Amino acid sequence: MKSTWRNWAGTAASTPQREARPASVDELADAVRRAAEDGLRVKTVGSGHSFTAIAATDGLLIRPDLLTGIRRIDRSEMTVTVESGTPLKRLNAALAREGLSLTNMGDIMEQTVAGATSTGTHGTGRDSASIAAQIKGLELVTADGSLLTCSEKENPEVFAAARIGLGALGVVTAITFAVEPVFLLTAREEPMPLDRVLADFDALHAENEHFEFYWFPHTGNCNTKRNNRSAGPAAPAGAVRGWIDDELLSNGAFQVACSVGRAFPAAVPAIARLSSKALSARTYTDIPYKVFTSPRRVRFVEMEYALPREAVVGVLRELRAMVDRSPLRISFPVEVRTAPADDITLSTASGRESAYVAVHMYRGTPYRSYFTAVERIMTAHAGRPHWGKIHTRDAAYFADVYPGFGEFTALRDRLDPGRMFQNPYLRRVLGD
Repeated sequence: MKSTWRNWAGTAASTPQREARPASVDELADAVRRAAEDGLRVKTVGSGHSFTAIAATDGLLIRPDLLTGIRRIDRSEMTVTVESGTPLKRLNAALAREGLSLTNMGDIMEQTVAGATSTGTHGTGRDSASIAAQIKGLELVTADGSLLTCSEKENPEVFAAARIGLGALGVVTAITFAVEPVFLLTAREEPMPLDRVLADFDALHAENEHFEFYWFPHTGNCNTKRNNRSAGPAAPAGAVRGWIDDELLSNGAFQVACSVGRAFPAAVPAIARLSSKALSARTYTDIPYKVFTSPRRVRFVEMEYALPREAVVGVLRELRAMVDRSPLRISFPVEVRTAPADDITLSTASGRESAYVAVHMYRGTPYRSYFTAVERIMTAHAGRPHWGKIHTRDAAYFADVYPGFGEFTALRDRLDPGRMFQNPYLRRVLGD
């Protein structure tokens, strides 16, 4: 009996012809070859945290939940090689036990390592970039069932593209990440007026290793977060205070507030004013994944665009003006982060210092009018949408905003000429 796959947000679903749960690379390669013989397209699905249908297929759906765990740690090279289906939360905890850490990470760690890197998942950083930018080597099964490995020295043209490969070049089976000795971060969370954040944005970015902020629409209020390396000692968030901030206010009470706002949209501005004042300043010091990541239990839909960093202050002023003059009622804060330029072909930060603007709506709330208005602003500034978040852009647009777009599609022609890894989403964003 066929089963229907749905993503975390409920924005994508598909009913594959069949599913496979390979327990080894050989089993995965066999599954790909059999799919080719039967004329089935192939997609791999991780935790379903992408908001787009990037993993959807009506052919063979590969679930990598048996391809997990660390293959090896190389302390001379300071790398870790991990199976593609490993959830980030398990990798982070395992590395910490070994006295190691990734340099930077996003704030959600439910994704598999392959799903997170293939879609360009990122955190915020002045000098350190996305999870994919920390990749030193990669292994994938291509359309003919063969195993291809790549790095800066081995198949470098594949390495340049496959770190953020969108699932279009093959099925990732293992990833080698750069790691470093575990370190401490001091997090400083502090409310701040939006006008001050925008006026001081360049300084806040320059003075902090990791700076981000959340603006609450319908208010002039923000919550800022500055993470910087610390000599210690560790001073974790207190259990009671941490539960109040991370569980009660950021999840429990926020869930209630969003539900009320969905039922009574006119109440959203008043709720936003209350929500923006609920979180007070706090400072704590802990190992990286306990500072970078946080639980996200309130379900939402999201659009995020990467902009040239110098454009973001003006874009946020446009965004605020648009919300103020519109009938829209926005219950979720707008999140702003940064990243240095990198050299990955389809990275949203490829070739340019970037700032990210992410907009969200509570699941079940109409979001298209808001996202359409936001997207109009972002595309006017050559914005690049996150590959795993809602957007309406197509291959013609991406050919304009990515200098290496033609190189990626040419590599895809070589590795997957029959479009075994194609689906409607990839057809839209990469073309045929």
